[in-house]
Amino acid sequence: MSEPSAQAAQRASGSSFYSGMRILPRPQREAMFEIYSFCRAVDDVADDPGPRDVRRGQLQQWRKDIDALYRGAPPQHLQGLARAVQTFDLQCGDFLAVIDGMEMDVVEDIRAPDWATLAQYCDRVACAVGRLSVRVFGMERAAGLGLADHLGRALQLTNILRDLDEDAAMGRLYLPREALRDCGIISTDPQTVLANPMLGEACRAVIERAGAHFRQADAIMARNPRRQVRAPRIMGEAYGLILDRLVARGFGPPRPRVRLPRARLILIVLRNLV
Repeated sequence: MSEPSAQAAQRASGSSFYSGMRILPRPQREAMFEIYSFCRAVDDVADDPGPRDVRRGQLQQWRKDIDALYRGAPPQHLQGLARAVQTFDLQCGDFLAVIDGMEMDVVEDIRAPDWATLAQYCDRVACAVGRLSVRVFGMERAAGLGLADHLGRALQLTNILRDLDEDAAMGRLYLPREALRDCGIISTDPQTVLANPMLGEACRAVIERAGAHFRQADAIMARNPRRQVRAPRIMGEAYGLILDRLVARGFGPPRPRVRLPRARLILIVLRNLV
């Protein structure tokens, strides 16, 4: 394994998706590690507490690096990603969409966006990653785009529900404004919203949308060759269990973080390998 690929694999080892990536054949596995490493790097910029103008500059540099990659002159730290782009015909627009999504968090802290803005955010930070991934998996175009859209939104909405407290600590609140107001919650201050006794009702609309996207993703995967959807199936099953556990836990304080036991994740992986 080359040095860039080894570094990408190391970064990916802490990902919730690592088990799903590890089962892929080597060329696909290394490409997924490179994609994840890119996503992790730009996400770190978005979550850094430093000055916003500095972080916007860093994201702009990432745009320049991606542009250089597609012009045939990738910087050293993107040599591994360049191989993945060439091997699997990964699209420049999807990488730029991920950067645009991270910039939404940098320009200002997102607080109770409307459904349309949340949908755009999910498309950029999650579905775009899915569009890159399904090309690596080798899926037919229409099915791959459908899976990227539905599974990406399902995973991101689950993340939003799981990370309410962590996001609030950074001044962010991704629950949609309409869902809050339907429950009588007018404030958009993260800590105020999380203390409201109607929080669980506001989360219900997000839970329902996530569940609908999981079902759509499952239907697409059921119609496609199993070898092409093993990795996304593992991701979907794992996050579906997390969503179920969030619902069972509820959203009133205290909210202990929901984690999937390693043994359960291993079982999911093994079941999808058989």
